[in-house]
Amino acid sequence: MLMIETKFFNAINKPDLLQKEGIVDFLFENLQEYGDPKPYIEKAVDYALKETPSFGGFLLISYQNQEISGAVVVNQTGMKDYIPENILVYIATHKKHRGKGIGKELINKAIDLSKGSIALHVEPENPARHLYQKVGFSSKYIEMRLNKER
Repeated sequence: MLMIETKFFNAINKPDLLQKEGIVDFLFENLQEYGDPKPYIEKAVDYALKETPSFGGFLLISYQNQEISGAVVVNQTGMKDYIPENILVYIATHKKHRGKGIGKELINKAIDLSKGSIALHVEPENPARHLYQKVGFSSKYIEMRLNKER
């Protein structure tokens, strides 16, 4: 198994502002077409760190040569049973480190650290879908959304 240096961040052990900005930038750049606008990513990170009213969660960040090689954001939902306790909001591996097992190691660590079940959203054509299935995720529902203008 690949051994990578990882750092765990949550509401008690928060990254400093520069680290947090680097994590958000990393996710924005490496999620590519499967990502969200930077303000959305920052909201998920703030939620995990309880910098906004929330149930919290955590970040797992992997490093190689002191450079971020992968990142995971998990938010706690505050629910149980009918909606899983956790949602894996983002997972990304640096473009130059893909195919080395970093994503698999990060997702397995996130599973180990999460209390309760975990949900995630993945687009059908996203190749990461195969990794999620390999580690035990299955498709239970088709998600449908109604986005209301505010």
